[in-house]
Amino acid sequence: MAEMEFFPQRPESHPTIYAYEFVGVASHQGYIKVGYTERDVESRVKEQVHTAAVPYRILGQWSAMKNDGSCFTDHDVHAVLKAKGKQQLNAVEDRNEWFKCTLNDVKAAVVAVQTGAENVEERTQTFAMRPEQEYAVDMTMKYFKSAYEEGSGRTPKFLWNAKMRFGKTFAAYQLAKKMGMKRVLILTFKPAIHHTAYRPRRSDKRSAVQTSG
Repeated sequence: MAEMEFFPQRPESHPTIYAYEFVGVASHQGYIKVGYTERDVESRVKEQVHTAAVPYRILGQWSAMKNDGSCFTDHDVHAVLKAKGKQQLNAVEDRNEWFKCTLNDVKAAVVAVQTGAENVEERTQTFAMRPEQEYAVDMTMKYFKSAYEEGSGRTPKFLWNAKMRFGKTFAAYQLAKKMGMKRVLILTFKPAIHHTAYRPRRSDKRSAVQTSG
């Protein structure tokens, strides 16, 4: 009996949010189509526009999976765009997936649905902490909590003796968010590079003259 019968393979389904625009169509100028598919984006878009023979440009595609592993659809992204006040094409006349917005607006809406956060900063990218960063943040939170519980009145200090490219500033932001800090001052080192002008030696000058002559 074939192995496939004992271990059924995961179906080739890739829930995806995509965005494209028409090129040279006055009625759709400034509008972006935001859709959902579980197949190849290019094939899905061609199915929608092949009869109209309208030139189009695919602007981007993103995973339609939330951070908790569940899936979402374009309707969730549409809801965020509407909440942000983005105008829908012919909103009163019919239901469609075209919104007057920028590509960054769509990216920010996707991030909001993926993370489950409001995304008031309009971020278009989302990054999770690496395990070593999570460990540093959790350890620091525990230390701060124990220091506050002691009630000694001293200001707790915690040093991250981390390697270069650890992501100390990013981890510090995450620490501040997790602890609900309201006033945060971050000091970072800015290297000063001293530039020395090059002055050719006499031999360099003589060589240059001989070469040009």
